[in-house]
Amino acid sequence: METLLSAFRKKVTGSIARAFGNSLSEAEQTADIAPCLEAGFGHYQCNSALRLSKLLKQNPRAIAQKIIDHLAPEDRALFAQIEIAGPGFINFTLSSPFLSAQLQEQLNDPILGAAEPEKKQKIIVEFSSPNVAKELHVGHIRSTIIGDCLSRLFEFLGHDVLRLNHIGDWGTQFGMLIVYMKQSCPDVLSGKEATDLASLMKWYRASKKLFDEDPDFKKRAQLQVVKLQSGDPESMQAWKLICDISRKGFQEIYDLLHVKIIERGESFYNPYLKEVVEELEAKGLITISDGAKCIFLEGFKNREGEMLPLMVQKSDGGYNYDTTDLAAIRYRIFVDKADRIIAITDVGQKMHFQMIFAAAEKAGWLDPSKTQADHVGFGLVLGPDGKKFKTRSGETEKLIDLLTEAVDKAREILIQRDPSLGKEELEHLASVLGIGAVKYSDLSTNRTKDYTFSYDRMLRFDGNTAVFLLYSYVRIMGIKRKTNADMTQVLSQFKIDVQHPSEIALGIHLRRFGEVLDMMGRDLLPNRLTDFLYEVAEKFNAFFRDCRVEGSPEEGPRLVLCELTARLLKKGLEILGLDTVEKM
Repeated sequence: METLLSAFRKKVTGSIARAFGNSLSEAEQTADIAPCLEAGFGHYQCNSALRLSKLLKQNPRAIAQKIIDHLAPEDRALFAQIEIAGPGFINFTLSSPFLSAQLQEQLNDPILGAAEPEKKQKIIVEFSSPNVAKELHVGHIRSTIIGDCLSRLFEFLGHDVLRLNHIGDWGTQFGMLIVYMKQSCPDVLSGKEATDLASLMKWYRASKKLFDEDPDFKKRAQLQVVKLQSGDPESMQAWKLICDISRKGFQEIYDLLHVKIIERGESFYNPYLKEVVEELEAKGLITISDGAKCIFLEGFKNREGEMLPLMVQKSDGGYNYDTTDLAAIRYRIFVDKADRIIAITDVGQKMHFQMIFAAAEKAGWLDPSKTQADHVGFGLVLGPDGKKFKTRSGETEKLIDLLTEAVDKAREILIQRDPSLGKEELEHLASVLGIGAVKYSDLSTNRTKDYTFSYDRMLRFDGNTAVFLLYSYVRIMGIKRKTNADMTQVLSQFKIDVQHPSEIALGIHLRRFGEVLDMMGRDLLPNRLTDFLYEVAEKFNAFFRDCRVEGSPEEGPRLVLCELTARLLKKGLEILGLDTVEKM
């Protein structure tokens, strides 16, 4: 279903072409259409007259009038009012019959008024990406939640999405860890004794300490890395065991968050590293710097003004993070055949990905006209003190502990509000509210900014929170129950008919769902959707305040409007990764 913004742009563009076609190029004829920022001015606004006045050397209000005069009669009939405001803005107010018909069509649309893509794309979303032998901590929450949300968005719109977990499962840390475990817990490596990710992390810290302080241990660890990279069977078995233990720990978190993701770690690209470097050399892109093979790219300099190297092979012949990422983007372009590649990491890695994309372009792998590559950066999660979120002991907060505490706090609030809740219902509600609150709090913040983590704020029943939106959805379910209506019968007998100003305000906002998803797909900002859904909830509450549903002459059409609102809220929350409940 085409969005109103797109439809009106075409209609007004046609009017501009009829009015001034001989004097303007095709690009210049394209109408500048946007939703009105102030509801009192109308629903959509055309700002083209001011731009065209410079090209046509005519008064902008006169141009605006000509645009109105050249609208097709059937297009003019869609609007209750068209007026010129200020220096030449054209404000359009939709007619009630047209808006009602649009909302009815939206209700019956499988994607609720969103626009189907002109071309189905293969989109790769790389997110979460923890390191093996380390527990997921608060630093992983943003990548995981944002990545899942964007994946859900593109899946909903009909694209082919590959969700990739680019885990850190290769490198020096395995040499350290395997040597340490051989001497400290050999039965674990042999498979005789079980262990968990928490123990692995403890051993990793101990091995790192020895690596930094004991030259003999460091040498043995480095030799162990060589054995691992050469495919030594005993070393590979130990590596696989460590990865399996880590994978089990990661999955516990992903299950709790309802996140689906396919693991394809750094080790996956090992077979391609040598040929990547050879291809770059053959294309004359390699410069030797202090014995290392590097690519120097225009526009990337350090504070001293010196060109920054992208190191693809170390002086000792080893490969690194840069090599793996180049191999990864090459594989995703030529093997996965991605139309769009989205990598989600903290903003600190922005330059790294800019250099990877630039190098891939220089190598002739990445053609921006065929494959779009985006780095989605995000800020830090801060504690109440405004610093990086830590535990009271000063350690990085484990993600499992953070999520568990959110569920515990949600449970306490629910018990206070309704002590009669049964245990099973209480646990389900606590999980939905607690996990949903953490996700929504993150997604409702512009991802490029740092945000302060606060259980109290995210679990409030008012304001832009998950709890407020869930409660609004529950209210709609309550209205439907209270009328004792058979919704199947209601939907077959009645159609949406918006007449009251509060109905119209809610309706026009609901119809903009697709426009919001379009923006979110372009700029990859989930807070576009959270802000939209919050406004849906507020406008629905105003409608509920001003327009009686139960027992009113308009009960049928208003129940259908309630149904559309509920479906849209549920789907919007689902795209964000939140579950809904029907009672609370």
